[in-house]
Formats: sequence, structure tokens, C-alpha cells
Amino acid sequence: MKTVLITGCSSGFGLETARHFLHRGWNVIATMRTPRRDLLPPSPQLRVLPLDVTDPHSIRQLIDTAGPIDALVNNAGIGLLNALEGIPMDAARELFETNTLGTIAMTQAVLPQFRQRQGGVIVNVTSSVTLKPLHLLSVYTASKAAVNAFTESLALELEPLHIRVRLVLPGRAPETRFGENARSRMQGGVHEAYAELARKIFDDWAQSTAPVTHSSDVAEAVWRAVNEPDSPMRLPAGADAVALAGA
Repeated sequence: MKTVLITGCSSGFGLETARHFLHRGWNVIATMRTPRRDLLPPSPQLRVLPLDVTDPHSIRQLIDTAGPIDALVNNAGIGLLNALEGIPMDAARELFETNTLGTIAMTQAVLPQFRQRQGGVIVNVTSSVTLKPLHLLSVYTASKAAVNAFTESLALELEPLHIRVRLVLPGRAPETRFGENARSRMQGGVHEAYAELARKIFDDWAQSTAPVTHSSDVAEAVWRAVNEPDSPMRLPAGADAVALAGA
């Protein structure tokens, strides 16, 4: 029975992806900063383990505890919503430490076992904002675009070792906690020079009837990326992301 390690499983895409793999018979290692077993159905195939992707000691401890895995899903991430002038540099660094460097660190941590076995799959979850930019997300988009570039280059060096690397690009997902978490890091609100723009953007989002992404869309895309060797490098997840990718 195969084993998948998924980061960022406390809510949203990661939680649904863990459910998806459990339902299909995989062993699942679901990681969270603060582990909560009650979020997932009880199962002998499930382990819920602590992980902070910005902490090298936490990563080492997880890898030692987890043991051999067949697939890594780098889903852990945080949002940041604000005009650039309203973003302190420590907030920008926190974003890159989690979204970008956390992904790189986790990937680096599993590579020795994958290389020794000459096999394994790494799936990095980024965002469709890297396909079409949106207002107030410049730093967040940069953190995800960096992961796209990292993933596509890494895939080239790992292909001779029979290790596959793929990207999943979700669209806008209002049912998740992304917006809530992103706004919580606004630290005093939007810079006054951009307040009117921000009000218009928030109103447009609230009133939008355009297609959106559901957590189940992302879980299915991750499943394809892990289980279909011929899956494309980039898999858009959600009706809006699929439309952007085909534009």
C-alpha cells in the first residue's frame, strides 16, 4: 500500500486531499502545525503529525517519524492580501519562508529516499494567480510564481532518477479560509492611497458569479498528478483555473 505525505492539512485543499487519498486506499500522513485528528475520519491508514515547514528541526523530526513515502504533496502555505506599500518586509519574508522556502525545504528533505529508490512523486500546489495576476496579491503571486519556476527546473534534474515533479494550480476558492487568513495579515488595513481600489476589488469579489475552485477540484488534480505518469507538468484545478490555462 502506497503512502502520501501532505502538508497543510488543517483546512481547505490539504484537508480535502488527505480525505481523497484515504478514501482511495492510500496510507496518508497528514501534517499540521497543530495536529487535530478529529478533522479526518478515524483510520488505521492515517497518521496526523506536527510540522512547521519553516523550522528545519520540525522537518527533520517529521521525516524521521514518517518513514518511507511514495509521494509528497507540498500544500502548506499562507496568504497575504494588500497593496505593496502596505506590506512590511517582515510579512513578505514570512510569506516566502512558508510558501517558497518551505516547499523547497520539504522537497530537499524527501529527495534522498526517492533517489535511493529511483522513484517517487512530488506535487507542489501553487495558484492560478501565476497565470493571470490579480490586484493586491503582488507579493503572494511572487511567492507562488517562484515555486512554479523551481518545480519546472527541478523536474529536469530529477527525471533521470525516475522522480516525477508536478504542479497543481488552483483558482479562486472562496469556500476555503484563504481570504480570511490573507486579510488577517493586512496589519492595519490597506494603505490609504489604495483604499478606494481595495473597496472596489472586495465588492467585485463578493458579488462575482464567475466559476470558482472547490477543494474537491484540487484534491482530484493532486490525485491525477500523483497517479498518472503522463499527466502534464501543470494541472489547473477548478473551472476558473481551467479557463485561464486554456486562454
